[in-house]
Amino acid sequence: MSKTPANRGAEGGTSSAIFEKHGDPLSRAMARLRGHSFAVANLLMAPTMLWLVLFLMLPLGVILVYSFGSRGTYGDVILGFSFDNYLRAFNPTWLPVILRSFGFAALATVFTLVLGYPLAYFIAVYGGRRKNMYLIMVMLPFWTSYLIRTYSWIVILRSQGVINTVLQSMHIIDNPLDLLNTPFSVVLGLTYGFLPFMTLPLYSSLEKLDKSLIEASWDLGANRVWTLLRVTIPLSMPGVIAGTLLTFIPAVGDFVTPDLLGGPNTMMIGNLIQQQFLSARDWAYGSALSFSLMAILLLGIFFYVRKAGTENLA
Repeated sequence: MSKTPANRGAEGGTSSAIFEKHGDPLSRAMARLRGHSFAVANLLMAPTMLWLVLFLMLPLGVILVYSFGSRGTYGDVILGFSFDNYLRAFNPTWLPVILRSFGFAALATVFTLVLGYPLAYFIAVYGGRRKNMYLIMVMLPFWTSYLIRTYSWIVILRSQGVINTVLQSMHIIDNPLDLLNTPFSVVLGLTYGFLPFMTLPLYSSLEKLDKSLIEASWDLGANRVWTLLRVTIPLSMPGVIAGTLLTFIPAVGDFVTPDLLGGPNTMMIGNLIQQQFLSARDWAYGSALSFSLMAILLLGIFFYVRKAGTENLA
């Protein structure tokens, strides 16, 4: 006798139930966890939490312990509990270095915002079917080592570099311009290196904008400039805040760009920390400098987010 669809469906449901009950161990385990969302969430988060504990929290804990110690005779760390390294970290001698680091990072953040916002707006609004291609072009520098990209700016900015050679061949200048080993070259390198960190969050925020709000602004008589200032930019503030944080924080601690493109008068706090760990072999003082920088950044981020509004990060 042929089986009706209802009978086949009933048998299929029975088979599925039997398989779920007597299936492989993984299926039985997932079936038990299906009704426990909290346990499932913890299970999914376990690998990430393990990774963070092993490769972030534990190393930070070691550095924190070192920061209260002192330097030994041969560069080893003598453990102890003293705030001398933190007092040295805020020595007025290093105040120009700290201010320079935050100044360079702030300028680079402003320049990446000025350059990245129009780029992200163009991709989000006018990209069309080529959006993916434009995004790949934005991320293309990440396919090359940051060190190699920084070295390429030396070729461009040096006295016999591309810029000076072109300007002299066009008889615009007689003598080469001093572009390398200047604050200009450091800020330029930071802006170039962290531009994608600003552009991608801005694109993500602009892509999610409700286009009907922009059309409503036009219907109410606002021109494109007024719509941009009063509608588009306020609605894209989550991307602005995220891009600012993603750019400013690594730019403050960067040491590769000022080391290669800067000179003695452009040293940043990242170079100072690098010297303590590699040259001076004073790991205790370098650890205190690192945690002092982290504390300053966290305090600044806290006030920045409060000022900008936590609802903009949603």
